[in-house]
Amino acid sequence: MNYCGIDLHSNNSVVVVTDEEDRVVAAKRLPNDLAKILAFLIPWRATLAGVVIESTYNWYWLVDGLQASGFDVKLANTGAIKPYDGLKHSGDEADARHLAHLLRLGILPTGTILPPEQRALRDLARKRMQLVRSRTCHILAIENIMARQQGVKITSQPDQEPDRRHC
Repeated sequence: MNYCGIDLHSNNSVVVVTDEEDRVVAAKRLPNDLAKILAFLIPWRATLAGVVIESTYNWYWLVDGLQASGFDVKLANTGAIKPYDGLKHSGDEADARHLAHLLRLGILPTGTILPPEQRALRDLARKRMQLVRSRTCHILAIENIMARQQGVKITSQPDQEPDRRHC
């Protein structure tokens, strides 16, 4: 059995295929072009236990393309993966090898691969949450400036006087 890890970046990916003993049997940096990544992986498809891709902002096209081509794809939850302390070499190939290693050991923390028709709603909800947080941050910054400079607490009630007791 073989295992594949892909270190995905904005314009290229490092694809590594390892065997049962974590030996690299194939590795290559490829442009983010589905046809080129598929051409590299096709010879290994029958022996691959799975393909692990980092959960980055741009994984949709790669996961969808690999799944459509019959690969078993896992999405690595990079926030839950602890760096390997004994790693002597770091870099893109080491990262891809580490993903394949975690898959082989069966300890890969994964993220959910939502169906494409559900992703837009999730992305919209995430963006709304981000905008609400940003808005709150700006409001709090203005309130802090007013409290520091004038000793008043801003209120959302237009007919109320500023509250000077809480500053």
